Amino acid sequence: MVINLFAGLAIFLYGMKVMSDALQRAAGNKMKKLLEILTRNRVLAVLVGTVITAIIQSSSATTVMVVGLVNAGIMNLSQSVGVIMGANIGTTMTAQLIAFKFDDIVPIALIIGAAFILFSKKKSRRQIGELILGFGLLFMGMNYMSDAMKPLRDVPEFTQFMVDLQHNPILGVFAGFILTAVVQSSSATIGILQALASQGLVPIEAALPILFGDNIGTCVTALLATIGANLTAKRAGLMHLIFNVVGTFIFLLILGPVSEIIKVTSLDTVRQIANAHTLFNVTNTIIQLPFAGLLVTFVNKVMPGKAEDDPTKLVYLDERILETPSVAVVQIIKEIIRMAEIAQANVKKSVDAILNGDEKLIEEVYTNEKAINALERKITEYLLAVSNKAISPEQSKRVAALFNTVHDVERIGDHAENLVELAQFKVDNKIVFSNTAIKEMKEIFTVVDKVIESSLAALQNDDKEKVKEADKYENMVDDLRDTLRESHIRRLNNNECNVNAGVVFLDIVTNLERIADHGVNIAGIVSPSSIKHKPKM
Repeated sequence: MVINLFAGLAIFLYGMKVMSDALQRAAGNKMKKLLEILTRNRVLAVLVGTVITAIIQSSSATTVMVVGLVNAGIMNLSQSVGVIMGANIGTTMTAQLIAFKFDDIVPIALIIGAAFILFSKKKSRRQIGELILGFGLLFMGMNYMSDAMKPLRDVPEFTQFMVDLQHNPILGVFAGFILTAVVQSSSATIGILQALASQGLVPIEAALPILFGDNIGTCVTALLATIGANLTAKRAGLMHLIFNVVGTFIFLLILGPVSEIIKVTSLDTVRQIANAHTLFNVTNTIIQLPFAGLLVTFVNKVMPGKAEDDPTKLVYLDERILETPSVAVVQIIKEIIRMAEIAQANVKKSVDAILNGDEKLIEEVYTNEKAINALERKITEYLLAVSNKAISPEQSKRVAALFNTVHDVERIGDHAENLVELAQFKVDNKIVFSNTAIKEMKEIFTVVDKVIESSLAALQNDDKEKVKEADKYENMVDDLRDTLRESHIRRLNNNECNVNAGVVFLDIVTNLERIADHGVNIAGIVSPSSIKHKPKM
């Protein structure tokens, strides 16, 4: 019986995963668009949480993703409240699906799903096949668990335990909590509860407290996910726990009336459990959503403190987001842009250090360069992690290109470091530039800065016009490089500047031109055909 139960649970969970992966790949960038809606209001956040969980098939997975998004700064604590509440509603879809009697079509679903996966050449059909196969496996696992429970009918101790649960709801809550904390999926434990009900082993009066405990138990996954996360993410995990504990307390106070209401909804105990799961989470959300602001305030008081600021830490990336690769790819681009902005600022500081002989700026550039190098390593590791996930061919191509983009940003940082070394050399050797050289240096730097600015705008907004703009500025830099070299040689011949100053000047121009090359390479990921110059590594 135990072996069959766990075999059924394994098939059930695998079916959920197959369905979830297929739905996520089909959803693609729609997940990102759904998350962007969050900025509007909490009601929309609830809807988004519901839809995403219906796709992922797990409130635990959605809440873990929320913890990751909060940790990455994509979502604030107030926005996360609505998504967490919506996640609890979305997870009830699995229980409702199970309550339908699909036993007769399970073999057909398995055959059709496998046929689509094995024999279809089109990616879209294979995805449909995975969805159908996952559906079949889900119900196959459910049937295994149901059959495994049959011998329990003849076990007096189990029957007595169910009677005890009816008179001791706290014990039922505790049992549901422990089971879900171990299995790490409320959908699975409620599936087990429905399997028991299908054999007539669990009356609704005993099932309800277990169901409430399942909802609390699912918080364990999110709480474990907050280990190593920032303070705001820990607060999001705590909010999830408080939300379900408060809901359970409210429903235990009215357990009798709730049982009677649920009995009216259906004569089938399996459907009653599904309806109870939905009623609990929808009602709990309706009751607590108006007080979401108070919940945020309470959590902030329970967990006081400020988030630490470390430039070497990833801001937009979090391992928990890897479970939704389509969102992860978007966040990688945000992190690369942040890294590029640090590199861009370093270029400006290095040029200012050259022009003003400011040694404080030189130290700042060296400090920032360490952060750039640390970010390059961490973003590259994250890109490797994403590339190993189930992502679409388009996303795979984008991830491969982003490896080069990270390298280009790091090279901009390296050239900024070269420039401050020249600034230090200028200070140490008391080199003085002519007014003309200073003017020319400012001129080429201004255009180089426009290359980087246009490239980052192109990457951020997927803007092909900005790619053309970046390429235009890069060509201007090439022309300026040639013009400035010629004018420099002319000044040397006319004894308007000394040799040492001339060598430093030429090195500055060369480094700035190289920065422009790497800058336009960044834009090239958006539209390679719009770049006319040959990319340099």
